[in-house]
Amino acid sequence: MKKKALAFAAAACAAAMLLSGCGSSNSGDSTTAGGSGSSYILAYASEPQKTFIPGNINETGGGKPADMMFARLVSFDDNSKASNEIAESVTPNENATEYTIKLKDWKFSNGDPVKAENFTKAWSYVANAKNAMLGSSFFQTIAGYDALQDADNLKGDEQLSGLKVVDDKTFTVALSAPDSAFGLKIGYTAFAPLPDSFFDDPKAFGENPKDGCTGPYVFESWKHNQDIMMKKNPDYKGNRPAQNDGIDFKIYTSDTAAYADIQAGNLDVMESVPAAQSKTFEKDPKVQPFNEAGSVIQTFTIPSNMEHFQNGTEEGELRRQAISMAIDRKALCEKVLSGTGTPATDFTSPKTPGYSDSLPGKENLEYNPDKAKELWDKANAISKFDGPLTFSYNVDGGAKPIYDAVANSINNVLGKGVASTNPIPTFQEFRDAITDRKMTGAFRTGWQPDYPSPENYLVQLFASSAADGKGSNDGDFKDPEFDALMDQAAATGDEEAANKIYQQGEEILLKELPAIPLYYSNANGVASKAVKSGFAFNWQNLPTYEEMSKK
Repeated sequence: MKKKALAFAAAACAAAMLLSGCGSSNSGDSTTAGGSGSSYILAYASEPQKTFIPGNINETGGGKPADMMFARLVSFDDNSKASNEIAESVTPNENATEYTIKLKDWKFSNGDPVKAENFTKAWSYVANAKNAMLGSSFFQTIAGYDALQDADNLKGDEQLSGLKVVDDKTFTVALSAPDSAFGLKIGYTAFAPLPDSFFDDPKAFGENPKDGCTGPYVFESWKHNQDIMMKKNPDYKGNRPAQNDGIDFKIYTSDTAAYADIQAGNLDVMESVPAAQSKTFEKDPKVQPFNEAGSVIQTFTIPSNMEHFQNGTEEGELRRQAISMAIDRKALCEKVLSGTGTPATDFTSPKTPGYSDSLPGKENLEYNPDKAKELWDKANAISKFDGPLTFSYNVDGGAKPIYDAVANSINNVLGKGVASTNPIPTFQEFRDAITDRKMTGAFRTGWQPDYPSPENYLVQLFASSAADGKGSNDGDFKDPEFDALMDQAAATGDEEAANKIYQQGEEILLKELPAIPLYYSNANGVASKAVKSGFAFNWQNLPTYEEMSKK
């Protein structure tokens, strides 16, 4: 998603991404919502950071509902296999620098047909820097992107020159360079079409997108900090038909309150487990548990320009490596997460094509107290750091036990007072501070994949083009050598060869550590006994909402 940066529950991710805020226990009736006799799935959620403009969502508070409301050219099944959705065909030329896209007959929820121009105008709007969309960097390989990045000299309605409408059902996409991931990338939420009415009042659409829905569900209502309700789309003819009447995303400020509501039957599903229940949830007779290896990575980011920790400097490199080596990831996963996470060895996930657990530099992610102290002392010889390094996280995501353990591990190795925690009450406040670049220390980050490719983890989080508010590079890391490797991988038509180049890029990240990987979250969570079928998790570590039924 987007996502972006994920919100973080102690035993699993929920952001990436970016993802599990949590909410009040006023869930209401466990079997009906949205109307008498209907069967809605009541799902755990957090308040979205932004509104429902598809290209401005990079966390799962907004990303989970948006994924259900907005269909794209392609969709992914539960195992990440891509299939055409709105697209009738997506045809590249010989060197994958131009794509011809033909559309099926499809409608917006207001009855208007989905036309080629609904894609080209939507993509241009998101790419245009004047509109300050968080998903802008996803469009960087489309010709004309660079011309839309000087916000001071744009009106906001300028179009990407690489997009050409042939007719209502056909458009072409010219790329500025080959992009081997483009055929998957167009399955990401930011690439959804937008209705003509969006451009009349984008702000109003974001708050109430009922006219522009194209997915399995149609927007009904959004009561801020309470719930987001969607009903089944009767006109949807795609690959993900809903097996229920709708989804009511209940916004919680406590994951323990949400778990209690699952036990009581007042909530149907949540994609995380509170730390207090992580040891017992699989044997809890009041819930249906799920716990399997997943695709989400949990990290923390230290801003690249932070004094004493600057990327590209000897002192900064020494300190980042020392901090990383001072963290006992194995103990974290076993004692705090109770086996619902696996120590990270890279920047993607074991579920990602091209994953490797033996890249040069992985030793920087291994617990090594003596080496950590040696590197820290070398850094202090360059410039004394009085500390502390603060670790910010959102309280409503259940992350406290994680960051207490991280800070304690660092202080035990490097000395008392080197690290401290900085809890921020809500996920929305937390993400706003990151987006507005107000963080003065380390902060919790993570990633839930948007499409099944290492490009999604690496380019979208660490490329220069995704920095400075144009994407999900929240630490504003910039490295020309890394960028060049990402471009080289994108231009490689052979997946295996491209993955080897992505691994070379990871070697740079393992040395520079713009973010510090902690662990891979299992796909785990619970459902109430009221759910009779369809409870599972997909390749994004999210429940299969549309497949769930109480009948």
